[in-house]
Amino acid sequence: MKPPEDWQTIADVVRAARVGLTPPLWSFSGSGPETEVTIRRNRAAFDRIALMPRVLRGAANPDPSTTFLGHRLSLPVMLAPVGTIAMWHAEGALPAARVADRVGTISYVPDAKPGLEEVRAACEGPIVYQLYAYMGDRDWQEYMISRVENAGYSALCVTVDSTGGGVRDRPLANRQLWTDEAAASEGGGRAMAAAERSRNLPPSASPQSRLTWDDLAWLRDRTKLRFILKGVLSPADADLAVQSGVDVIYVSNHGGRRQDQLPSTIEVLPKVIEAVAGRAEVVVDSGFMRGSDVVKALALGAGSVAIGKLMIWALAAGGEAGLQRTLELLRREIISTMASVGASTLADLTPDLLMPSFAPPTAPWPVEPMDLLAF
Repeated sequence: MKPPEDWQTIADVVRAARVGLTPPLWSFSGSGPETEVTIRRNRAAFDRIALMPRVLRGAANPDPSTTFLGHRLSLPVMLAPVGTIAMWHAEGALPAARVADRVGTISYVPDAKPGLEEVRAACEGPIVYQLYAYMGDRDWQEYMISRVENAGYSALCVTVDSTGGGVRDRPLANRQLWTDEAAASEGGGRAMAAAERSRNLPPSASPQSRLTWDDLAWLRDRTKLRFILKGVLSPADADLAVQSGVDVIYVSNHGGRRQDQLPSTIEVLPKVIEAVAGRAEVVVDSGFMRGSDVVKALALGAGSVAIGKLMIWALAAGGEAGLQRTLELLRREIISTMASVGASTLADLTPDLLMPSFAPPTAPWPVEPMDLLAF
C-alpha cells in the first residue's frame, strides 16, 4: 500500500482504503439501505452534467479560496460530520479538526470521541459542531448548546434528516449485525449507538421523526451562534428554514446511507438555490469525490461542498497525512477544472459553464465493479 505522500490521484486514496480496511468495515463505509439507489444516484448524477468550457478568459492561475460565514477558506471543501468517525481513526474527531486547521478549511465535529471541548482546543481556526437534537430532551439540548458556545465553536449544525433508516441488505446478508455494544467497541460511540436503537423502532417511533419546525425554532432561539440546518432536500423546506432564521442550508441525503430511493443532491441543488434566493448560504454533500464534482456544485450556486466518505477513507488509509494529501489532490483538481472552463475565481463559476449530457453506461474507474456501490 502506497504511503500518502505517494498518492497521485483520488483513486489511490480509495484503493488504499479498500486494501487497508477489513471487509466488514469496507462494506459498512460505503453501503446504504436496500438496493443502494441513492448512493448510485449521487455518483451517476455528476456524469449527467457536462462542463461547457469558455476560452480566452485569462484563467491561468485560478484562485479556489472562498468564504463561509465570514471565515476565509483556502478551498471550497469542508469536512462533513461523521458520527462513526472513531471507527476510522483511533483519535476520533481530532485528526480531521487538526487537518482542517492546517489546510485552512472547516471541520464539522460530530457527537463522537473525544469531547467537544478537546476537539475545539486542538485547532485555532473556525469549527462547527453537529447536534442531533433527538438524542436528549430540551434540558439536554440547552446543556449541549451552552457547552458548544462556551468551547468557542463558530457555528451550530443541527442535522434533521435520517428520520427512517431503511434496511441495510449488505450487512444483513453477511450476518454483520451492529448492536449498541458493537458500535461502542468499534469506537462509533453515542451517535452510532443511538442510530442503531432508532433503526429497531417502528418508523412512527423514530426519535428524529418526531422533530417539528417548532422544535427548530426553539433551538434557534437558544443560541447566538450561526445556525446550520443539515439534511435539506426539498426547496419548500429550504424556504421554511430561511424563514426560521437559519443561516446556512446544508443540502444532504446523508450520502445515501440512511434512506434509499432519494434524489441525488446535485440534481435538487438548483431548485434549493432558487428557493433560498440569496437569503442564506448553501452547502452540499453526498457523493462528492473529484474536483470536477465540486466545480459543478459551485457553478450551480453552492457556496461550498463537504466530503464524508472520502474523508473517512483517507483517514483510515493514511491518518492525518492521508487526509491532508487528499485535500491537496482535490485542490489540484479544482484548480485544473477551473482553468479548463475559464474561471479565475469561484465567482466566475456560473450555470452557463454546465450543460445536460448523457452518462456513460459504465465507468473505467474504480476498477472493481462492486466498488461503484461505495460512492
